[in-house]
Amino acid sequence: MNEISLLCKILPRLKQRDEIAVGPGDDCAAIDMGDNYLLAAVDQLIGGVHYISETTPAAAAGAKLLKRNLSDIAAMGGVPLYALVTVASSRKEEEWFMGFYDGLELEAEKWNVSICGGDLSGLPAGGTSEVTTLTILGKTAKNHLCLRSGAKPGYLLFCTGCFGNSLNSGHHLDFVPRLKEGEFLAGKYTTAMMDVSDGLLLDACRMATASAVGIELWTECIPLRGGATLEQALTDGEDYELILAVSPDNVPDLKRNWPFPDTPLSEIGFFTSSRPGQVFDRDGNELNKGTYKGYEHFRD
Repeated sequence: MNEISLLCKILPRLKQRDEIAVGPGDDCAAIDMGDNYLLAAVDQLIGGVHYISETTPAAAAGAKLLKRNLSDIAAMGGVPLYALVTVASSRKEEEWFMGFYDGLELEAEKWNVSICGGDLSGLPAGGTSEVTTLTILGKTAKNHLCLRSGAKPGYLLFCTGCFGNSLNSGHHLDFVPRLKEGEFLAGKYTTAMMDVSDGLLLDACRMATASAVGIELWTECIPLRGGATLEQALTDGEDYELILAVSPDNVPDLKRNWPFPDTPLSEIGFFTSSRPGQVFDRDGNELNKGTYKGYEHFRD
């Protein structure tokens, strides 16, 4: 059993109401609200899985929980609005909880997000120290909605930021969600975009599969975070960057008008009509053929 095969069995069972424009399987659900789409996503943060419980400050864990979800809103070209939070922990010290919520609220204030509800619960001692979840709600104009399924053959593959070595560099805690970049890109330059959190290779495969295209990935063009190898850039995950498909007609204007000097924008490949669902290098070698492509829960 692995995460992808399990979801392929679960998701078709989930029936959707008529107003659900985008259901499970993208970075967010999109719900038709008339003039725009309501975006909704939920994510978990587990001590010992997504951060080192013993050394990570509680405030950093709280901030990361929100930022992970903000990255999903960014991928859909949206603006975040509200959040609901649950915390289940076996900890007994009040200071940890206060620190967690302080970090969460400080990050929420940066993005004008209201933490408007949630739940607090205990966990049995002796297991995972804490499991936290956050549901994010946002919005986007209908002509700005970006999906994993929007890439077309001949489009160029771009990415923001750098990849690899996210744990040792501290990036997995210190990253800035690409909300401003996503809002700038959506609609005008792309309608195909996704968040990279499980590894560039695995998430590129997901975009290729959703769009029924192949991807020729120019591995030598992938921007590496300090100390990262190419293998780490492809498979480490926890990058929280954006990948996007751009029509060749829009490329010159995008490069000329990119307004974020502190956020690299790199051209790292293109989409093909052949080999749908596969990611391969310039020599045609299938990169997603190996047993490890990125982070998956329940991996065989």
